[in-house]
Amino acid sequence: MTDSWLALEPGADPAERTRTLRRAHETFTAAGTVSRPVRAVVAESWRRSVRAGVGPDGTASVELMDGDLGAYRAEHPLARVMPLVRELMGAFAADGEHLLAVCDAHGRLLWVEGHPATRRRADGMNFVPGARWAESAVGTNAPGTAMAVGRPVQVFTAEHFIRRVQPWTCAAAPVHDPRTGRVLGAVDITGGDGLAHPHSLGFVQAVARAAESQLALLAPETPGGEGAVLAALGRDEALLTADGRKVRLSRRHSEIVVLLAQHPEGLTGDELLCGLYEDETVPPVTLRAEMARLRGIVGPARLASRPYRLTMPVESDVTVVERRLRAGAVTGAAAAYAGPLLPGSQAPAVVRLRRRLSDGLRAALIARRDPDLLADWAHAPWGEDDLDVWRALTAVRPTATTRSRLAALESELAGPDAR
Repeated sequence: MTDSWLALEPGADPAERTRTLRRAHETFTAAGTVSRPVRAVVAESWRRSVRAGVGPDGTASVELMDGDLGAYRAEHPLARVMPLVRELMGAFAADGEHLLAVCDAHGRLLWVEGHPATRRRADGMNFVPGARWAESAVGTNAPGTAMAVGRPVQVFTAEHFIRRVQPWTCAAAPVHDPRTGRVLGAVDITGGDGLAHPHSLGFVQAVARAAESQLALLAPETPGGEGAVLAALGRDEALLTADGRKVRLSRRHSEIVVLLAQHPEGLTGDELLCGLYEDETVPPVTLRAEMARLRGIVGPARLASRPYRLTMPVESDVTVVERRLRAGAVTGAAAAYAGPLLPGSQAPAVVRLRRRLSDGLRAALIARRDPDLLADWAHAPWGEDDLDVWRALTAVRPTATTRSRLAALESELAGPDAR
């Protein structure tokens, strides 16, 4: 086995391995030096944890509670496969005095189930439903790190970055949306030293694959198979999924489909021309040529004219974020926001929609004052220079890192004359 995933070699003494790892952890937290016994996947995660501002004496924060947790959990795609996850993992967790856990793509625990005594112990480190276990929030841990690296991960005792988690061992694997390939969350098994066995990692990986297969079978079908899913956030070329077929649209076709998805009642040729082109002298024949090419891609029966409209229902990631914002589900909206809408587009209507969506979400995040949600935005490519968000983040999490970044941004804004 490679050191990238085998936490405990066959025949090794778990207690001695833990002592060695604790010494390595203390050396790292004191001097930033990683010694040889630490696996590469763990050393890289420790470094990311420090860069994210995680301290070894920190703890997970509970982000979703009571009604908010119930509503978000009920809406989450992984709710549909929880019966399968329980069937595959429930007995193993109960018999071995372990816990099964499922989190969303931002590391928020949605379900934590298993042996009652183990659950009570886990409460002491806030390993509870609604708590945030992203690597950027609590450092190295199996579900958070599995999503950070995009593959199954096993974390043994003192490989955890936060000290209070070091008595535990866990293994987790990400679960992907079978239609879009996006990470939906992760399945995790948490317990004692026995989980350091390679079979534990293979087990959670098999459960994740089974969950993905179940999601593919449960994918909703609209009458006639005419429904489509549009992913346009964080990408210059939208991905349209229909009839089990994925099509990467050109930039212009991406803009057209985004606008038509926003206007199911349809848009006239003049309305589309104004929405797509900054140059008002673009002739209608140019648009007609683009629509003819798009009709050849999506099918002649699915793109009508007079007005131009999509005849198939389209669920876009834009409408998901808007719907959740209207409902006040800020956490859910942030989870669905993969980045600015078609960031390279200069189409006037797309620019307005992109700005409206971004401004609405960031305003909700600032008003919510949740440090983890603000940190997610601030550390994303689209938020690294967002002065208002960095100010809000520094107000609720005044670490040296946030204060330094805020000071740099304010200096840049003031210009050279103010320095």
